[in-house]
Amino acid sequence: MVAKLVVFVALLGAAAAHHAFSSQHVHKYDGHHEPVYHHGHGHEHHDYYTYPKYDFEYKVDDPHTGDHKSQHESRDGDVVHGYYSLQQPDGSLRDVHYHGDDHSGFHADVKYSTHHVVPHYHNYY
Repeated sequence: MVAKLVVFVALLGAAAAHHAFSSQHVHKYDGHHEPVYHHGHGHEHHDYYTYPKYDFEYKVDDPHTGDHKSQHESRDGDVVHGYYSLQQPDGSLRDVHYHGDDHSGFHADVKYSTHHVVPHYHNYY
């Protein structure tokens, strides 16, 4: 029983030893909404419409799991702009910048950057 407790405390200490970082940032838009129209008689139907406007951002940087990514997106009406970046399992970095609107649709510019890979040679003599 004591051995189980020692193993549990050791695992808990190892998990707490690595520091992870995560952040999030959101802007809320409390602007004016469109008027609500009431139709005739009988049951009232409410059609609520709020102008879509937001600004969103987050970032994760966790050296323990190797999870490194970030995203930023903003919207004003039917126009969306944003980017996201993440480190892929092979160590390369993927950067995507995108925008979209009602007229031209969604467009994304994807770029990959790789780090310099130094091969490890083992001499067995």
